[in-house]
Amino acid sequence: MYLEKLSLLNYKNILDLELNFSPKINCFIGNNGMGKTNLLDAVYYLSFCKSYFTVSDQQNINHNEQFMVLEGKYQRKELNELVYCGVKRGQKKNFKRNKKEYKKLSEHIGLLPIVMVSPADVSLITDGSDERRKYMDSVISQYDRKYLEDLIRYNRVLMQRNKLLKDFASGSKFDEDTLSIWDEQMIVLGTSIYEKRKDFLNKLMPVFQEYYQMISQGNETVNLEYKSLLHENSLRDLLINARWKDQVTQYTTVGIHKDDLELTLGGYPIKKMGSQGQQKTYLIALKLAQFDFIKQIAGFNPILLLDDIFDKLDSQRVEQIVKLVSEDRFGQIFISDTNRDHLNEILSSMKQEYQLFVIDKGAIVS
Repeated sequence: MYLEKLSLLNYKNILDLELNFSPKINCFIGNNGMGKTNLLDAVYYLSFCKSYFTVSDQQNINHNEQFMVLEGKYQRKELNELVYCGVKRGQKKNFKRNKKEYKKLSEHIGLLPIVMVSPADVSLITDGSDERRKYMDSVISQYDRKYLEDLIRYNRVLMQRNKLLKDFASGSKFDEDTLSIWDEQMIVLGTSIYEKRKDFLNKLMPVFQEYYQMISQGNETVNLEYKSLLHENSLRDLLINARWKDQVTQYTTVGIHKDDLELTLGGYPIKKMGSQGQQKTYLIALKLAQFDFIKQIAGFNPILLLDDIFDKLDSQRVEQIVKLVSEDRFGQIFISDTNRDHLNEILSSMKQEYQLFVIDKGAIVS
């Protein structure tokens, strides 16, 4: 699968741009703030129906405009796929596949699998457990539509259960039967989500460790452990045992919405012990393992987006990454960088078809 053509109108600082891409390597070079990352984000948006960086669709519209449009033409399994997204200020986004509008955006997730590696990924290490759960959910949702549907339903049930607990605290009579109705739905949905997360991490771990060993040249060991209360108890037992605590706190204190990932380097939390270069290596290895995992399930290569990945890495690690992405195991790759030397090194080692775009103030200058 590859993106053949991309059109952008009023997307962030890119006012009007149409690009044709190589099915192999596409490089964006330019100074910071010129629009390189925005181009990669637009490619991501067409796969996930949202930006990698901003929560609100309105924030993606150029400040001086009232709407934005993205359109991508793909080759997927020898078929053409035309994906369109239009957003007007104050209105719901319009998302279409081959000119037919989706009834639910969740139907689109997984059609065009993609893996993004960005400096923003450091939030997986530095921020709270919510970021790490989002990571698991975003990957699994690309290949398992039922998982995404179950997750959406679980979050709705959780919201209703929490509302009920607040109602009890504000004076409503405690109603165990009503609470049990929400519990039963949480148990079915939460248990299914937990099992799929556990299976995903078990399969991802050895590939992730292998990639880290290659990039670090075997000098460090890493681990990624799934933390969940469901390892030791059923969700039913957890909810029953936490019922009194939930009434006091007025929210649901147990469930898969409390899961986390433990990220370690040499047996210690990488957040505390890892250098910036080690943390970046960890994240790149994790994303490359994610690529392999999705590729195996989808049966074709996802698109790989590499945004400014060489910053804060020593020359040996850069060299190892260049060797990795030069291999035939990857399909279409988009790379952004401020350093022309990095891109020249990659392009000379790959000896594959490529396109090089120089971007300045949201426009291609060469």
